[in-house]
Amino acid sequence: MAKELALIGCGNMGSAIAKGIVGAGLIAPSDIVVADVMEAAQQRLAAELGCAGTCDNAAAVSGARIVLIAVKPQYLDDVVRGFAGSVADGALVVSIAAGVTLERLEGLLGSQRKIVRVMPNLPAMVLAGMSSLTPNANVSADEIAHVKELFESFGRAEIVPEHLIDAVIAASGSSPAYVCVFIEALADAAVAEGMARAQAYTFAEQAVLGTAKYLLETGMHPAQLKDMVSSPAGTTIEAVAALEAGGFRAAVIDAARAAAAKNRAM
Repeated sequence: MAKELALIGCGNMGSAIAKGIVGAGLIAPSDIVVADVMEAAQQRLAAELGCAGTCDNAAAVSGARIVLIAVKPQYLDDVVRGFAGSVADGALVVSIAAGVTLERLEGLLGSQRKIVRVMPNLPAMVLAGMSSLTPNANVSADEIAHVKELFESFGRAEIVPEHLIDAVIAASGSSPAYVCVFIEALADAAVAEGMARAQAYTFAEQAVLGTAKYLLETGMHPAQLKDMVSSPAGTTIEAVAALEAGGFRAAVIDAARAAAAKNRAM
């Protein structure tokens, strides 16, 4: 069952990654095999992608050039031990398991293995993800560039050293939840002003989406955009002043650093 890519774990994130790669035409479905302990999960994804599927992880990784591990952290050790001996020499092993270090992966797979630790986030499921890529010393520049290309098929990706993973969690991995709290608050304000709830969410969600898109596409600093839309004695600067008075900026920093601290402690 030798393939270009073997996906181990057909949950939401693993499926989103595989769909992004296939959708971008980077790897043909005929060169992919997906595996999951749940037969229904692998069959569903295999049918959707038009690729091979199996419940046998060892068979899936045998001969694969890239092995993508997309299982929950608490199951990772047992899963990896089950197929470690079948990974081809020279294969790239990519793990998206949160909190699982390169050292731990090397302990399971062997220190000679080429391993990349990746931290994607939930927006990958709508092709708008942000992923950090952390290779071990065995991965070449060309190989990490290839992994970066794959992960950019469903969003953006940046190479970061492992000591910055906690910062990635703070700014990207956990941040969709903070953004949702912000959107809820914006919608609540609109509802308080008389707008219907569903419409309030539409306005708030599109405003957040459009603002992020504008910043990414123009390269403008967030402070510049804030200043640009804050007219003298206008509504926006009044709102910004209220946010500052309420400690909004400090609260966000504290929340993100709490997520980073929790990740360090896991």
